[in-house]
Amino acid sequence: MANTKSATKAARQTLRRTAVNKSRGSQVKSYVRKVEEAIASGDKDAAKAALAAAEPVLMRSAQKRITHKNAASRKVSRLSARLKAMP
Repeated sequence: MANTKSATKAARQTLRRTAVNKSRGSQVKSYVRKVEEAIASGDKDAAKAALAAAEPVLMRSAQKRITHKNAASRKVSRLSARLKAMP
């Protein structure tokens, strides 16, 4: 348990930030899942639209340090490559 007033405040802030970061991470996963489901269903137009929506969310998560910037870029790159390979 926190011993000082400042440590108590820091603990509160950590809880608040953790909740926000979990929410943002969950949002990223949801957007990526929508792209993957559209690719799996074979609907190229839906996959394109889903990727267009997911890319800014992924890059924003990298800016907010929810994910590493290279990991976010890699995810976008791999999704767009899978989209491009669709018939």
